[in-house]
Amino acid sequence: MANLITLSRLLLLLVVVAISYQPPSWLHYANVVLLIVVFVTDGLDGYVARRRGEASLFGAMFDIAGDRIVELTMWIVLAHQGLLPVWVPIVFVVRGTIVDAIRASQTTSRHRSPFAMMESALGKWLVAGQFMRVFYAVLKAHAFCWLLFIQPMPAMFPGFWSEWGGLLTAVGVVLVDLSVVVCLLRGVPVIVEFAYQERHSLLGRLMPEQPGRR
Repeated sequence: MANLITLSRLLLLLVVVAISYQPPSWLHYANVVLLIVVFVTDGLDGYVARRRGEASLFGAMFDIAGDRIVELTMWIVLAHQGLLPVWVPIVFVVRGTIVDAIRASQTTSRHRSPFAMMESALGKWLVAGQFMRVFYAVLKAHAFCWLLFIQPMPAMFPGFWSEWGGLLTAVGVVLVDLSVVVCLLRGVPVIVEFAYQERHSLLGRLMPEQPGRR
């Protein structure tokens, strides 16, 4: 059931993308509501998995993959529509690719949930901590919904936009920039801990066995 909820989120995402490319109309504001549903159901699948005893490594990886698909799709689509600069999705694609590759390798070798692999206190708080995970998700959701909200305004409300468009755009810029900053901050511990673990493992293989030790 939890995996079906994750799959339904991805199907609803396609509807959101399709509507965002339609001519400006009140349908765009319904689209904001649909996107909110996409993000709300992100927490629902995990809740259902725990309540029904369906939590699994595959489910955790599928949930992360679903989150990544939603996130990158929205960044790319919004950049394509000129609502944010193209470097923003590039940052998220590069960071996501590196972090997901590290998580995949560690998941295969350790058979543990990706969020359970952080060892440092800072890493646990930034990457695996409930507060930061929720804060990051809410921040991105606000950025996406805000940009979709203001998207049809120049055509539908030209007078209002000419007066307030600068301020509304500035709010979107702040939300996007904060999302980028938090994205990078949450990626650093994953990369640093992986590099440290690999270095420690390599040194352990290269160091000769001490006399008298087995």
